[in-house]
Amino acid sequence: MKRNKLVFVGLLVAVTFIASVTMASAAPIVIKFSHVVAENTPKGQMANKFKQLIDERLAGKVVVEVFPNSQLFGDNNVLEAMLLGDVQIAAPSLSKFEKYTDSLQIFDLPFLFKDMAAVEKFQQGPIGQKMLSSIKKKGLVGLGYLHNGMKQLSASDPLRVPADAKNKKFRIMTSDVLAAQFEAVDAMPLKKPFSEVFTLLQTKAIDGQENTWSNIYSKKFYEVQPYITESNHGVLDYLLVTSAEFWMGLPDDIRTEVKKALDEATQFGNEVSAQKAIADRQKIIDSKRSEVIELTDAERALWVEAMKPVWKKFEGKIGKEYIEAAAASN
Repeated sequence: MKRNKLVFVGLLVAVTFIASVTMASAAPIVIKFSHVVAENTPKGQMANKFKQLIDERLAGKVVVEVFPNSQLFGDNNVLEAMLLGDVQIAAPSLSKFEKYTDSLQIFDLPFLFKDMAAVEKFQQGPIGQKMLSSIKKKGLVGLGYLHNGMKQLSASDPLRVPADAKNKKFRIMTSDVLAAQFEAVDAMPLKKPFSEVFTLLQTKAIDGQENTWSNIYSKKFYEVQPYITESNHGVLDYLLVTSAEFWMGLPDDIRTEVKKALDEATQFGNEVSAQKAIADRQKIIDSKRSEVIELTDAERALWVEAMKPVWKKFEGKIGKEYIEAAAASN
């Protein structure tokens, strides 16, 4: 009888162990998606769309958790967190990859792209797609480009020609290319966090900044900047990124479905971005809080002439063939 009890206990332990292993193997894969903006922005809506698609197609197999508004990480530390496995997907601005690769600095070059159609054409072309892998040697994988839009210049005084920017302080993202861009017109670039821009403008600690229509509107920069020059001088886009370890560790069938959902969500987010750029520009004009300055062809040509030498300055780092391909996309 004692022997029977021992056999029973042994079987019970074995069954419990098998059950626990089975439950563990059946646990869904968790994808934490961290970003720094609100949920109603193009990036925020893209992230939520991705979650929705995964919930519909991979229920029980994959769970997406979205963390907006820097709830989990900010853009300055999210990539390090990703390499540690604390987050699986993020979408920092392309400027944030300066220390990981030189090639992505191409998107900071002034007046390289005529419009978002040219940006899209280049990004979806062979070189743009090749650049997604440029951070792989650092343990990261680019999954796609997410649009915010073309950048405009705002300031406390009208900016019509490059001379108007002389000695003025402009906030920039952490980018050597953007610093050189403003130095080319004798302005003073200051690398400051995005979260501080409104206060810096309001207190006149800086004279101006560069940003997309949606950012200028959503962050209310137009309320403390009396002039916005419609320069369309650069692009502000994001890179959807994950760690190579996480991405290649996914089962092939799961990875295929996740990538498909990401692509669809990205297309959705880019459509939202295009619509928002038009709508937010008009809202700023209707507010009458800020005057939108439309440059003449001659005025725009002066800005291009002043800033274009920045291309040559970074040609060695970025790659001449890359810059020529981007320019050809116009």
